[in-house]
Amino acid sequence: MSRAAIRYAKAILETAVSSGKTSQVNDDMKSIIAAVDSSADLQDFLASPIIKSDLKMNALTEVFGSVQAETKSLFRLLQENKRFEILVAIATQYNTQFDEMNGVEVAKVTTAFPITAELEAQILAKAATISTKKLTIQNTIDPSIIGGFILRIGDKQYNASVSNRLQELKREFSN
Repeated sequence: MSRAAIRYAKAILETAVSSGKTSQVNDDMKSIIAAVDSSADLQDFLASPIIKSDLKMNALTEVFGSVQAETKSLFRLLQENKRFEILVAIATQYNTQFDEMNGVEVAKVTTAFPITAELEAQILAKAATISTKKLTIQNTIDPSIIGGFILRIGDKQYNASVSNRLQELKREFSN
């Protein structure tokens, strides 16, 4: 994460706090992350040094027309400073700072398949033994773990994956 992204995120969070719209701006940032992550063309467009900032600003205004005024001011600031390439990093950092401010910790769950509501409840129950904070789940799909899950909360990790168990068995038999 670039230091610039951290500074921009902190500034927009302070602006959102003063206007009382931290939650709405957080939703904007989640929308930005989802839109850019799902479109390779949009990623390339924002990262391109050839495309002028005015054109990028017009495109973002068109794509994200219903965002909060604080988010639009971030777009203008990025336009002035020609820094649109760090927009997703800023949005990600804003989400992190917003969660920290609200005492929320993200439980990163890696599974071979998308998690069901039932599995999410089981994981949250396990996660509650690791963290005292309010938790949200971020699911990442990685077929290489075969089955089970890997739970990461802060610097703690609980690996209940099939691939991990197979590695343990392999180590036991090779000794």
